Amino acid sequence: MNKAEKKAKEETMNTGLKMAAASRTVLVTAMGAAAVGQAHAVSFSQGDATLDINGTINGFYAHRTEEVGDVKTKDSALTNGLLPGWINFVFTTKVEGLDIKAHVGFAPGINDKSDVVGLPSDPSCGGDRGCDSPFSQIDTRNLYFQFGSDDWGTVKLGRDIGLFGQKIILADMTLLGVGGNSYAATPFNTTFGMIGHGYMYTGFQPQITYTTPTMGGFSASAGIFDPNRFAGDETEDPGFQAMLNYDWKAGDTTSGSVWAGGVHQTTSGDGSFDARGLELGAKLGFGNFEAVAYGFDGKGLGLATVGALFFSPFEETKGRGYFVQGTYKFGKTKVGLNYGENRDEDGLLTETNKFRSATFGVYHSLNKYITLVGEYNQEKGTGADLFAGDLKTRTISLGGILFF
Repeated sequence: MNKAEKKAKEETMNTGLKMAAASRTVLVTAMGAAAVGQAHAVSFSQGDATLDINGTINGFYAHRTEEVGDVKTKDSALTNGLLPGWINFVFTTKVEGLDIKAHVGFAPGINDKSDVVGLPSDPSCGGDRGCDSPFSQIDTRNLYFQFGSDDWGTVKLGRDIGLFGQKIILADMTLLGVGGNSYAATPFNTTFGMIGHGYMYTGFQPQITYTTPTMGGFSASAGIFDPNRFAGDETEDPGFQAMLNYDWKAGDTTSGSVWAGGVHQTTSGDGSFDARGLELGAKLGFGNFEAVAYGFDGKGLGLATVGALFFSPFEETKGRGYFVQGTYKFGKTKVGLNYGENRDEDGLLTETNKFRSATFGVYHSLNKYITLVGEYNQEKGTGADLFAGDLKTRTISLGGILFF
């Protein structure tokens, strides 16, 4: 092989490696690691630097029936699923032995009306439910840089997905679809999938984290996080999150992952308390079948039945939950069934409150970019603190998602 042929071969291999890395980046970054199909980024290189552009877009029709006590209502929406849209700009280079990465990610949505806290709204609406708004949300979810090496690990500084609850939402099959939307029908920029039904939402948070090199399948991450003023009136100390992970593969058909995570944050002043939680999860793959099992237990983390960390209007509430899922792939089509339950008690709650949900989903890879999705979801909530009587919902959703 002459020098020209060798150089051409190296460039081809490097391009392939960059495309593979970009594919992983868009799936994990856009919380689509469970995606059916393959994503392909656009990549630009100059000197020792590379800029990848990747993203995802989705849209669904959802029809929902809700029963609260004796009142039954129906509604429909054209909406984003559990994922919003996403556009990512990822810079990578290697300088003086350091692998360097910078990531800016924007997450727009297709919803065009909002009266929900956290979304822009038309000031003339006056806060009435369903008021039309000319705005749609653009959420800056990723804004960080990191540096490191295979020898000593990686340090990340900026805003990115949290550690506690990260792996379970990436394993949730409804990440590609809609799942449940009991708290998202007004609408939010996304639905809730199985958030609040087996796990709590990890969120995208300002952080400084360290991740070890992977050694024999083992890795660990730990970091300090921007504190949330959920109780008391001072946030003197940062939050803390950590995750231990072990991945393995046996032959071409068997693989698995086991992880454990923790979260802790304290506030000070009147009404302050410590928030803390532990989680344990596993994912096993045997040929075309994959199973997921997960559980968590926490105190002061907020309402597990809502799923938002540090949303604590009922003070030091105890929350716990579990989630199970099985999927099987037939050629280009994956079918799955999952179930999850969260419950809250103590604090200022008058009784134990439960929120449980089940989803049946079909995910068909139309081609390497597009996945078509159909789901049926049922939710049930009980507990006088959260609902005006028992809550039951049924949601049918049809649509698709594109990764590029």
